[in-house]
Amino acid sequence: MKNLTSIAEYYKTDKYEHGYTKTYEKYFDNLREKKLQILEIGVADGKSLLTWSDYFKNSTIIGIDIHKINLIEKNLVRTNIKVHQGSQSDENFIKEIVNKYGNFDIIIDDGSHLKKDVIKSFHLLFPYLNNEGLYVVEDMQTSYNHFFGGNPFDLKYSNSHMNFFKHLTDRLNYQEIANPFYVANKYDAKITNVSFYHNLVFVRKGVNDKLSKEVINHSYEDMKFIEKSSRTGNSFRYYLKYKISYKIFTLVFLIFTMIKRILLLRF
Repeated sequence: MKNLTSIAEYYKTDKYEHGYTKTYEKYFDNLREKKLQILEIGVADGKSLLTWSDYFKNSTIIGIDIHKINLIEKNLVRTNIKVHQGSQSDENFIKEIVNKYGNFDIIIDDGSHLKKDVIKSFHLLFPYLNNEGLYVVEDMQTSYNHFFGGNPFDLKYSNSHMNFFKHLTDRLNYQEIANPFYVANKYDAKITNVSFYHNLVFVRKGVNDKLSKEVINHSYEDMKFIEKSSRTGNSFRYYLKYKISYKIFTLVFLIFTMIKRILLLRF
């Protein structure tokens, strides 16, 4: 019953070299004995699959890689390890994997580390992550490297994969967004936690449908009108204040924001 770090050190996986295992253990320690389905994108030398195989002895470890992997050469012939060849961003291939194994409890992206693949894989696989499941992306440092599709010159507004995950934090509080023109995002109500570590991102899937106490249907004005008029019985006064004056202010603020975004080329 060695800990994850010692197992990773034994197999000489780069997860140990990068210092990831101590963070992983915080999340995985209470899951170790469970019967899980774990998908890892990127097999390479197979050392991380061997690590997961030893650590999660009761689980099925599925590895996918764009290259053909020699299981005998990599010592990956184990009953709880399954390996398949295909691209992480190939929709048809991912459908085959999902059809074969169903949903997953843990998904780890240690694949190409290219922006296009990281984001595409998340879109393809997150729907097949079980509630309370974890989606982990490793080596996020490539988001700061333009040779991987990142952008080291525009950290705040670039469409890098780090910013993709930063924006997912808004899904935690989507009910609080006081924008009456808000367009629902497909990850609303489906994410309960997003955690960032050095070169690692953890996203926990779950039901997140708690209603706001400040806005209703993304409108602060409507919430305050209902609250004030029901409490005082003076609907006309608060209709003028919230339904007209406040909504005009919101519209002006929206127009101002859109003009600023256009002038600064932030689309």
